[in-house]
Formats: sequence, C-alpha cells, structure tokens
Amino acid sequence: MGCYRGAAGGRQEALRRVHVIAHFGPRAGGVSWGMESVDFHTAKALLEWQIELGVDECIADTPVNRYELPDKLAKPARADAKPHLTRGPVAEVMRDAVAEAQSAAQGAGTLAELRAAMEAFDLCDLKRGARNLVFCDGIAGAPVMIVGEAPGREEDRLGRPFVGAAGQLLDKMFGAIGMGRTNADAPVYIANTLPWRPPQNRDPKPEEIAMMTPFLKRHIELANPKVLVIMGNWACVALLGKRGITRLRGDWTQAVDRPALPMCHPAYLMRMPEAKKDAWADLLLVKAAVET
Repeated sequence: MGCYRGAAGGRQEALRRVHVIAHFGPRAGGVSWGMESVDFHTAKALLEWQIELGVDECIADTPVNRYELPDKLAKPARADAKPHLTRGPVAEVMRDAVAEAQSAAQGAGTLAELRAAMEAFDLCDLKRGARNLVFCDGIAGAPVMIVGEAPGREEDRLGRPFVGAAGQLLDKMFGAIGMGRTNADAPVYIANTLPWRPPQNRDPKPEEIAMMTPFLKRHIELANPKVLVIMGNWACVALLGKRGITRLRGDWTQAVDRPALPMCHPAYLMRMPEAKKDAWADLLLVKAAVET
C-alpha cells in the first residue's frame, strides 16, 4: 500500500487518491496498492492508520538508490573573490551615504564644525556600538598630522586617539625626535581613519572606510599640516587607495595635496619588534621634512 508524508498537503493528496481508487480501481492514478479491490472507507482507514504510525515517505514502484552518484557533479557557483558594492539596492544606499558624508564634510568650515557634523552623521553603524566619538588629540595646526586606523577600547572609553599601549609607544617614538602631542615647540596632531571603535576591534569594513573618508580628508584640509604620517594599512586604504604597509613604508607619496609618509602602526611594532629599526628610519625622514 502506498503511503504519503504526514504534512497537510500530503494528506490531502493521499485522500484525493483514495477517492480515485475507490471509484476506478486499485491501480488508478499510477499507484499500485497491492490489492484486487478496496472500498473507500477501508482505504481511508488504512491511510490514517499509517499516518498515526508516523509514516512520512512514499513507497515507489521501483527502489531508489540514494547513495548513487550522478554521472557529473554540478560545479558550485564561484564566489566572488572580491565582493564589492557596485550593483543593486545596497550600492545605491552606499552611494547615498558617501554623498551625504561628502556634503556634511564640505559644509564644515572649522574643526569644531567638522566634529559636530561627524557627531550628527547617523549612517555608519559603528556609531551605535561606540561609547564616544574619537575626533583628535594634540595641537591643531601642528606641522605633522598622524592618521591612525580606528579606536581601540581605551580610545573609545576616553574619546581620544592613541591612548592605549600603542599610543604610549607612539608618544615615545615621536618623543625620540623631539616631537609630541603636548610639545608646543614641535607639536603633532592626531586623528583616526574611523572615529568610532569597531566591535571587538575587528578590521574596518570597506563601506565604513568609504563613508568616513570624506570626513578624514576634510579633517586634514582644516588641520592643514605640512606633512602627513599615515599609520597602518587601513589609513593607507583610505588616503592612498592601497594597502601593504611593509612595502609602502619609508617612501614619500602624496595625500590630500601634501607630502605623506606611510609608517607601520605602533601595534604592529609591538608584535614585531624587529621592525622598529625601520620605524626609526621613517621618524628621521619625518623630522628632516619638517626642518627643511
């Protein structure tokens, strides 16, 4: 006797076939019941009995080998190795967010106005999980502006960039060439690529960098440093459109219409102390550029 899945749709189909068999014979509808004759009520009772037992599969006329492989396996669809936001509604939302960021950034005529514009910008999801906007530290108008990557836990807590362990190393590095964020004679000014901390210090997402880069570039224009120090890969992505800090470091380039020097992030130097000799060479380049 055939049996069907216990779902409502399966039961309805089974009852329909019971009606057909009761009126036109046990082999009607392409189903063999294994009986010479059966009345409707008997067939219905047998069907309900099987359903009550938990039967949930059909018995076919021929066996099915579910372990048999097809002659050719379908190739899985190739995932995009470099997912991007170029089409569809997500791309439209991104373009709108970047356009709004550009408009808000260009509308700021002072650093205070830029900070207010960033605080009012609600299209970056990082803002919802952060404690504080991390805007800047140091002395505005300093000849050297350092651009970091994103705030960590301590930066998020205090609302200032580079105040954790990496920030302490940064202060020692620039202190070694006579510069510092509180040094009135040789000051530095510090900002980040992203003003809000990513959850669990994860890497920034491309859309987050794209949204906040207009604010960063306007920040640089208003601070107007003589040279930029671009700290780490994500700052290079935002300002240079490329990454690979170990290849980029030590070579002067241009960003926002001024000389820019990529350097390894202090957090990287803490993990790779052997790279500190290269960082020292980069610091001497910065000092020479400011003094000339």
